[in-house]
Amino acid sequence: MSEPNTRLIELLSAADRILVFTGAGISTGSGIADYRGPQGHWKTRDPVYFQDFMNGHEARVEYWDQKLETWPGIRDALPNPAHLAIAELENADKVLLVTTQNIDGLHEKAGTSRRRLVEVHGTNLKVECMSCHDLSEPDEHFEAFDRTREPPVCPTCNGWLKPATISFGQSLKDHDLTRAFTAAGDADLVLALGSSLTVQPAASIPLLAVERGTPYIIINRGVTDHDGLAGLTLRIDGDVVEELPPAVASAIGGH
Repeated sequence: MSEPNTRLIELLSAADRILVFTGAGISTGSGIADYRGPQGHWKTRDPVYFQDFMNGHEARVEYWDQKLETWPGIRDALPNPAHLAIAELENADKVLLVTTQNIDGLHEKAGTSRRRLVEVHGTNLKVECMSCHDLSEPDEHFEAFDRTREPPVCPTCNGWLKPATISFGQSLKDHDLTRAFTAAGDADLVLALGSSLTVQPAASIPLLAVERGTPYIIINRGVTDHDGLAGLTLRIDGDVVEELPPAVASAIGGH
């Protein structure tokens, strides 16, 4: 681990209503590839748009085939020290909300509570009916699809089942956005981790807090769309798995 950044420790120590915002860079240390990165899924497979999924059998087969390809890695992935550090911040009563763009479920696996978590792009750890919106566990559906090559349907209403992620062309859930933007209005620190801050509307969530004068920290390897922002308090160019855990350990040592 890196030597902790003194300014980062100071800001974490002073805050007790932190809005944590995470992107793909926090999960690469757990073996989850960035979908848009050089080795990402979208370099080899074209995304299936939501309306195509809803309207066509072939699109549903392609969608489930893509999800089947990535499911074992998602299912077996373990949270890394950065995910665990965020859960430790919550245990120290410093986290207002964790808002993530990731669909890997690793924050929940690390111990972040559902009441403090918004997954704005959904999660691969559940399957959702597109008609009645019942949730179920993925394994049985992937096993059935792998065996039959038939997209699964809801046993309750016969609607189409789909991993509970937000597909291209699918609307984000209003209540998730409301929770995230409300937290941005109440936070006393924003901590953006492992995100290039390019995907909208999610990337605008930290900006609402910055407009209020809330301190803003970005830790990311590589450039972000918020670099050079007038309200940016601290910018660390590095691996969040290396940078965050020692600072958190120092900041909450007295709790």
